[in-house]
Amino acid sequence: MPNPTAAMLVIGDEILSGRTRDANMHYLAQELTKVGIDLREVRVVSDDRDAIVGALNALRASYDSVVTSGGIGPTHDDITADCVAAAFGVPIDVREDARSLLQAHYDSRGMEFNDARKRMARIPDGATLIENPVSIAPGFAIENVYVMAGVPSVFQAMVATVVPTLSGGAPLLSQTLRIDRGEGEIAGPLAVIAQAFPDLSIGSYPFQLNGAYGSNVVIRGSDGARVDAAMAQLAEVFAL
Repeated sequence: MPNPTAAMLVIGDEILSGRTRDANMHYLAQELTKVGIDLREVRVVSDDRDAIVGALNALRASYDSVVTSGGIGPTHDDITADCVAAAFGVPIDVREDARSLLQAHYDSRGMEFNDARKRMARIPDGATLIENPVSIAPGFAIENVYVMAGVPSVFQAMVATVVPTLSGGAPLLSQTLRIDRGEGEIAGPLAVIAQAFPDLSIGSYPFQLNGAYGSNVVIRGSDGARVDAAMAQLAEVFAL
């Protein structure tokens, strides 16, 4: 039975402009791999309502789970929550449980819980809150969509809350073999091995060291015996 699938939607002009380097995709991919969920697609979109709604609707229809990152803060360009509500066709407003969390957080610090901060308590109807132990402002989940903050420390905390609740599959296993030959030399034999093991993912990643060419061949799959067999055949073909 194939593993469950997931997609990620990264939201923010700052990512597309290069002002901010996204670290969340790498982290999410690692965490999903551990529990046997295949991250199949990642899209990056600007802070544009139509772009976010369109991408979200496409992804949630195609994959078992969708994780979004970014755009749920207090500023005017944090429009993710409104876009999610629009995608699902549900109302959105300040919700009491989210408001209470934020009110207590700012009161305890002697800070004003102003209108900008109240924006972070706006939750689409029917959604459940995702805990944020780092800065309190919650994310939320609605059907198969999990809406999280873009700040890496907060995103990681939310992922830690959500991933254990997802139905996983067989964790992905991986082995790597270094071959000190260029890709042009190994491409033919590697294609033969890939055809013999269609259930595995076999990738070649070239490198150049001290003027010599080589490739790291990575074999991935959920069946350890099959990965071992493919790796043994690979080593035999190249007499390693």
